[in-house]
Amino acid sequence: MRSLAPVLIASLALAPPATAQTGDLPPVQKVRNYLPHMTRPEVEDLLTRSDMVIIPVASLEQHGTHLPIGTDYLNGVERSKRVAQRADVLVAPILLPGQSPYHMGFAGTVTLPSTLIQEVYVEAVKSLIHHGFKRFLILNAHGGNRAITTFIVDRINQETAGIAVDLGAVTGPFTVRTREAVQPDPAAPVLDRHGGTSETSSSLYLIPELVDLDAAEPARLTLPPHLEAMVPQVLAGDPTALSLFLAEGLKDEPTGKGTSSAEMSSTGVWGARDPAEGTVERGRAMTESFVDAAVAFIERWNELRPVGTTPR
Repeated sequence: MRSLAPVLIASLALAPPATAQTGDLPPVQKVRNYLPHMTRPEVEDLLTRSDMVIIPVASLEQHGTHLPIGTDYLNGVERSKRVAQRADVLVAPILLPGQSPYHMGFAGTVTLPSTLIQEVYVEAVKSLIHHGFKRFLILNAHGGNRAITTFIVDRINQETAGIAVDLGAVTGPFTVRTREAVQPDPAAPVLDRHGGTSETSSSLYLIPELVDLDAAEPARLTLPPHLEAMVPQVLAGDPTALSLFLAEGLKDEPTGKGTSSAEMSSTGVWGARDPAEGTVERGRAMTESFVDAAVAFIERWNELRPVGTTPR
């Protein structure tokens, strides 16, 4: 019998390199202080410098025809990473999905009950407390999680040894935003919310490879008549009109309000402005404003409660 060695050698020479088996995916770039990328010794080392954790609370939901399903999660994590690089704190993402039943009319949305979301985050915080982390900055990256975030913060403070704050709320006094960064055309405001120019701008800056701006298109909106009549007051800044508008708008179809995203919008975007008007520059301005404010708050918290402080 002839030796098979020459055949095997020839086969190996013709075989594709091992890296081709990955599907030519881009390499994962390690990010400092990002828990999924860290080794145990790196976590232990961070604990010698900081007992603080940023936890984004996001969602996995449709964002029109031009933004990824994971927009809220990805943008929330990217903002958190930027804060962590400057403030030297931990970033610990826990869940991708949040509470998004009103987007279930469009493919790709994953929604969870509010009670389950709370339990998962509180239990995750207990794990981090066990390892030595004490302070938690809960970053709400999805409007529909606002009440859930409040409950998570309160439960951490009431039920655990940890100390928690809503990062979006506490950064207010430290935030400096230009009017142009928030509204690109303040002289002619139009309804521009979920999936609109603000989220598009942030995504163009934070996750540009995942934005398909060519696929963006203005939505055809069909709001219930009484909400349509309320829009001018909402745009004028009437706080009562805004509160009532949001109390009814963008709610799950079984509620009978007629305001789920599929009932109100042809594309899933809740706004009349063309999302393609979003810009990288606006996204950068909003991101840098938030990061600056978050870092300033963290520095102030460290002044008031230095690392290593323990209760009496």
